[in-house]
Amino acid sequence: MVRVGKIAIATTIATLTLANLANAQETSAPADSLDLFKQPNPLDIGKACLAILIAYGLLFLIRISTNALSEQVPRRFRLIIKQSVPFLKGIVLIFTIGYVLPLFLNLTGSNLIALTGTIAVALGFAFKDYASSIIAGVVNLFEGPFRMGDRIQIGEHYGEVIDYGLRGLRLQTPDDNAVTIPHNTTWINPISNANSGQLEAQVVTEFYFAHQANTELAVDILYQAAYSSRFTQLKLPVMVVVSEETWATHLKLKSYPMDARDEYIYKTDLILRIKKACARHQLPYPRTPSEEEM
Repeated sequence: MVRVGKIAIATTIATLTLANLANAQETSAPADSLDLFKQPNPLDIGKACLAILIAYGLLFLIRISTNALSEQVPRRFRLIIKQSVPFLKGIVLIFTIGYVLPLFLNLTGSNLIALTGTIAVALGFAFKDYASSIIAGVVNLFEGPFRMGDRIQIGEHYGEVIDYGLRGLRLQTPDDNAVTIPHNTTWINPISNANSGQLEAQVVTEFYFAHQANTELAVDILYQAAYSSRFTQLKLPVMVVVSEETWATHLKLKSYPMDARDEYIYKTDLILRIKKACARHQLPYPRTPSEEEM
């Protein structure tokens, strides 16, 4: 009985101790909350709403004005103007966040630590993908795997980078579709960049001829088609690569248009010129290979 009594007394003491700790935490929690959060007032709320509206207007103005200006200036300056868009948007967002947060929070040293930890936990559980997209977007700005105006391929999507946002980027595809790709996709997928900040992007035009065709004449036709096209950038090299397949001779014409946007118009112009010359010289095309030949 004495032992049971001692256990009961110890249990009672422990229960009272835990209750006191719980009451202390409950009474201190509002104080911490009051230390972290300011008492909202209509003036601060109005300032915050006004700052957000101004930031939204500036972001819209940056996107519209840079797109319009880049199309008016000489072609060599177009990409330089477009590549400034992500940095201008970042500056606007940083200043807006830096202005709005002090209106509602007491940003002391201890509060900053507590706030940072709370945000990290919240982002880790609730907005993991969104947070990783934002971080990936910031990293891409400094690593520079692509820039505004570049023609890139991510996964199965290929096109020109026309917008760079907080969460993702937008591609304008050759079919005139706008594809939004989250930034965190670039961490796990290879990125193929056709022009890397330059106006010119290499275009590869492929042709197949029968083995009995005059290969030297075919190579000469491909060179003449490239050098006579009004789209060709003559300052960059033109090259024809020849390889042998089991059922045909494979020729690749590698050349550059003056503007990467003319990629498909340029390729069409080359194909029409080459086919016209091949018909004039009666160069034979290969027959369709059988399954055994493939």
